[in-house]
Amino acid sequence: MKSWMFLVLMVSVLISGCTDQSSKATEESATLKENSSAETGTSDVETRVVQDEFGKVTIPVHPQRIVGIYVEDYLKALDITPVAQWYHPAWGVQDYLNLDVPKFDFTGSVEALMQYNPDLIIVDGGVDAAKYEVYSKVAPTYRMPEQALNDSKQMLTTIADIVGQPEKGAAYLSTYEKNIAHAKAELQKAVGDETVAVVRLNVEEKGLALFGVNNAYTGFIYSELGLTPHPMARDMENPQQILSEEAIPSLDADHIIVFPSNGTWESQENQEAIRLLDGKLWQSLPAIKNNHVYRMERSHWQSGAVIANSMKMDDLLKQMTP
Repeated sequence: MKSWMFLVLMVSVLISGCTDQSSKATEESATLKENSSAETGTSDVETRVVQDEFGKVTIPVHPQRIVGIYVEDYLKALDITPVAQWYHPAWGVQDYLNLDVPKFDFTGSVEALMQYNPDLIIVDGGVDAAKYEVYSKVAPTYRMPEQALNDSKQMLTTIADIVGQPEKGAAYLSTYEKNIAHAKAELQKAVGDETVAVVRLNVEEKGLALFGVNNAYTGFIYSELGLTPHPMARDMENPQQILSEEAIPSLDADHIIVFPSNGTWESQENQEAIRLLDGKLWQSLPAIKNNHVYRMERSHWQSGAVIANSMKMDDLLKQMTP
């Protein structure tokens, strides 16, 4: 009897030991699998394949940590806060967006983006094929198609699709188009066919640049809002051109929009350049004499995206209509 009980006890101990070891092995295997996934970046995130300017790219269906290189305007329009914002040492950030996120120096190392752990990077026309490859090593990268770059509506629609929010993009676009139609009608009543010119005060060079109808930032006021460009702006092949002193008297537009290249009208470092506008040539222009020169803030006037364009509409309605 004692022998039989001893045998049962030994079998129980062996079974218990095997169970414990099996459980421990399972836990260790799971831990190793988790560590391996963390190290290799693999996960169960749902993905899809899309076509961008340079080919096919696999991106998350619902990206959560997005970086948009100079396209943050469109992300904000979709209620998306990027994990970092575009920054240039000479121009700063797009101040009008008021983004409270870290800055990514566009002129520096792309590897700096790794600290923000993005799961999707969207880049605009400022990124060529070689730079695109570098971004792609940080995270799946979508390069905007060339045909969309100068069309704010197409940019919004494309980005909304890429981030998995086409319905929100369509809703924003519907309101955006209604606002354009309203602004166009009001401006037509106020200024009709009177000519308009857009000029940037280049602070560092202390000179003036005329923006043409093909300018990605301000061409919107002609193509979408229906304002009539001054012949000098209408006939320009380039997006902008420097105005020589001899050319200033020829800028006899009925209305002139002007903004500084950097900073604000109040920035101390801009004051010497601003004095250029006190000169006889500028002061002799018809728009000056008729009080039809409008000083705008540069941040949103140097962007062609949807929020920036909406702010331009507000500016024009405030300053050009009764």
